[in-house]
Amino acid sequence: MNEKLVRIGTTYIPVTDVDKSSDWYVSKLGAILNYKDEDKAILNFANHSIFLVKSSENESANFIDYNGVERFSITFEVNGLHALETIYKNFKEQNIVVGEIENRGHAGRNFVFSDLDGNKFDVWSELSPVFKEKYNIK
Repeated sequence: MNEKLVRIGTTYIPVTDVDKSSDWYVSKLGAILNYKDEDKAILNFANHSIFLVKSSENESANFIDYNGVERFSITFEVNGLHALETIYKNFKEQNIVVGEIENRGHAGRNFVFSDLDGNKFDVWSELSPVFKEKYNIK
C-alpha cells in the first residue's frame, strides 16, 4: 500500500447545547460558523473543521490517563511564547477557564483551557516545522 493518511479533516466534540456552544466558540475563540442545526454545528477553526455534536450531559472529549489525571485530546499550536502569553491573557480576560502556563520539559510552553462543557484543550507555543514551511511562517 503506497497511499497514506494525509491529514485530520474533522474533529467531533460533544456539547450539551449546540447553540450556546457554537456561540461560545465563535465569540471567544474566533471560530467561523459554517452550518448549524439542532444536532450539530460545523465550525472552521485553526485550519481545521470542528463538529460540535449534541450529546448527553457529562460527556466530553477528555480521557483519564493511567495516573488518574484527566487529559485533553487536542493541542492547538501558536507561533511562539509571546503569542501563547497574549492568548492566555486574552482567554483570562474573557473568563475562559484556563490552567497555568506550564513547562513540560520539552520545547515551548503550554496551557490548558476548557469550553462550556468542560472539554479540555491544550495550547502549545511551538508551531510544527511542516506547518511553518507550508505557510512560510518565520
